[in-house]
Amino acid sequence: MEITVQTASKSYPIFIKSNALDELATVIQKNKFTNLLIITDETVGRLHLDTLRSALKDTVDYSVFTVPSGEEAKQMSVFESCLTFALEQGLDRKSCFIAFGGGAVGDLAGFVAATYMRGISFIQVPTTILAHDSAVGGKTAINHPLGKNMIGAFHQPEAVIYHTEFIKTLPDHEVRSGFTEAVKHALIADPVLLSMLMDNIIDLHEMTDEQLIHVLQRGMEIKANIVSIDEKESGLRAVLNLGHTLGHVIESHLGYGKTTHGEAVMIGIIYALHVSKEMLGLSFPVDRFEEWVKRLGYKIELPQDLTFEKVYEGMQRDKKTIAKCPRFILLEAPGKPVLKEVEENLLEKVYEVMIEQS
Repeated sequence: MEITVQTASKSYPIFIKSNALDELATVIQKNKFTNLLIITDETVGRLHLDTLRSALKDTVDYSVFTVPSGEEAKQMSVFESCLTFALEQGLDRKSCFIAFGGGAVGDLAGFVAATYMRGISFIQVPTTILAHDSAVGGKTAINHPLGKNMIGAFHQPEAVIYHTEFIKTLPDHEVRSGFTEAVKHALIADPVLLSMLMDNIIDLHEMTDEQLIHVLQRGMEIKANIVSIDEKESGLRAVLNLGHTLGHVIESHLGYGKTTHGEAVMIGIIYALHVSKEMLGLSFPVDRFEEWVKRLGYKIELPQDLTFEKVYEGMQRDKKTIAKCPRFILLEAPGKPVLKEVEENLLEKVYEVMIEQS
């Protein structure tokens, strides 16, 4: 399966199949890169680096830089170390970074590529379900102690090579993390997909390869369509942030890496659905949705030590916020997302109800 992402700045392919790495050598040769720097993490490097090396064959010289696994990779110190290594290896403006790992590695390596010599090429080779979302669209970033993804740039890859065989080694929490983004895509853009998921996926371990690839493919198509219209999140693209406003606050509160991105966002999605019911009269069966995700293994309780005051401070730092007034992606109905400024008292009311139920 090949999907084309067309943005104002660049057009590039997404290859999604069990043997997608077969496309890597062709992409490298087509672009005539002088050399490569693979940025991967400790876990992915141990499990899959030999597979990537085999796919590279003798196309071009390359080196490897290994970073910590998970959100620990997205620190300023790690970002600087990547730049230093790239300079030491003599990368030039015709070189290319390969982001080999999950969403955190993709965010980091993409930001390194965006800033090295004012921007050089990179290729996304995602290894997680979560990265079917983060690898597409050119958002790159590292974290700041006061907020997630607050330091970054828009920088589109040359290609996304999604070798789905890598997914089979994921632990349960990473499967849940990635599946959240698939659910998000269905909620904002595809009610038919949402119904299929809720009716047919009752155990994430029992998804067939055909079901998984369909879900990933549809999610990437949805994101590619949105990014094609709004590359730099000036309008429509914000709908991809459903659940992220509270989700990012939870991640920051617990400490990056203490929970997965997707598991925190799932709580944020449920919060946004409840706010949508209160503010927009959403008729979607939120209770049934909550029971479904709990059956899939999600913990949807809010942290008991996370007060609304702390939550609201975090919401005010969200990138969608204007003049310290939080704006949320809400649903009028499945497939009909809207961006709305929400009053503090309504946000608090919904939050306190969820805390009581946690």
